[in-house]
Amino acid sequence: MGKSQEVKAITNFFEIIEEEVKQLKKQLPFNELNLAKQLILDAERSHGRLHITGIGKPSYVAAYSASLFSSTGTPSYLLDGTEAIHGSSGQVKKQDVVLAISNSGETAELKKTVQTVKKNGSAMIGVGGDPHSWLAKESDVFLVAYAPFEGDDLNKPPRASIIAEILILQALSVSLQVEQHLTAAQYLQWHPGGSLGKAIFEEQKKGV
Repeated sequence: MGKSQEVKAITNFFEIIEEEVKQLKKQLPFNELNLAKQLILDAERSHGRLHITGIGKPSYVAAYSASLFSSTGTPSYLLDGTEAIHGSSGQVKKQDVVLAISNSGETAELKKTVQTVKKNGSAMIGVGGDPHSWLAKESDVFLVAYAPFEGDDLNKPPRASIIAEILILQALSVSLQVEQHLTAAQYLQWHPGGSLGKAIFEEQKKGV
């Protein structure tokens, strides 16, 4: 009985995720993605930088996204969501952009961080599930990553919402990568190690 329940729960989880990804694709915020891209590009032209932050599970999304953006042509920096109000917000300057991630958009700790970096004069991009949230209202651009069901009976541990946030940020990274005209040679320069670097190097040797 226990094994049967486990299989059912896991299968149900994947079905929920599949449906929510379909809905996310249908409602992709192309206009807001373009506006977010322009904010970041404008900051780069003014020698500004992109900082990405979040509290709790979204902090891991922020770390991954900062690494992904940096490796695909948009230098990005992780801003620790809790350390920001204890001095780390000093890394954010007036010409910079801060991208803040929160499913509810109401996380108390993140509110303090957003308020602090906005006083520094930075532009704000929000990512989350509620377009009417505090974070949405405080953002210059808000990217909706809506996932109403997390994928389990509790519907509390962040699973689907995290996937939605990652996908929206990956979409933004693709948009920036296209804009930057990223080449395999440039990617290899920033990613010479591991199997990815080896694969690109071998492709270049073969003239692929």
